[in-house]
Amino acid sequence: MIRKFIFYGTLGWITEVVWTGLGSLIQGQWSLDSHTYLWMFPIYGLAVFLEPVHEEIREYKWWARGLIYMTLIFSIEYLTGFFLDYFIGACPWDYSRSPFSIKGYIRLDYAPAWFLAGLLFEQIHDHVVSKYIGLK
Repeated sequence: MIRKFIFYGTLGWITEVVWTGLGSLIQGQWSLDSHTYLWMFPIYGLAVFLEPVHEEIREYKWWARGLIYMTLIFSIEYLTGFFLDYFIGACPWDYSRSPFSIKGYIRLDYAPAWFLAGLLFEQIHDHVVSKYIGLK
């Protein structure tokens, strides 16, 4: 479980760096500035707890699985943002400028991204983690 936690944490960091770098490109910044936070590593590592969910909902239709993942990811994002804000006095990400923000912790316009991320997670879980790097 520790190896998978490290794998998911690292994959999350890499994905976030690419995501924010592409966001810079869209804003016309050819330097492709990107960033993440050290706090994100354990948060992304929590994906290890989505594996049992994946096994439980494997037979559901793709859209139902996507909605479940989206809801779970939003919940994790909100709760971790809230707890970081409460315990350290700041949430590393601040979505409060978005009209789709809920208390600055989540952005509802990210729903399609989290929907797709959940379905992509299934592929990573099934093909990469289980078969190629032997993390069962």
